[in-house]
Amino acid sequence: MFQRIRSLREDKDLTQKQLADYLQIHQTTYSDYELGHLNVPADVLIKLSDFYKTSVDYILNKTDNPEPYK
Repeated sequence: MFQRIRSLREDKDLTQKQLADYLQIHQTTYSDYELGHLNVPADVLIKLSDFYKTSVDYILNKTDNPEPYK
């Protein structure tokens, strides 16, 4: 999961700071998510899936299909 959220962010050419601002968290907290030092809370997973227009399952590596569920 940690590599996936980093890849999604980098694919959009966003900085950790930009994503942290969107999530209303500190940049260091977001960095800890990407490094796997902190577990990503469910509400943050939902916000990330909404932001990237994908499913939580994709972020969690439960599927390789990035399309959101209908």
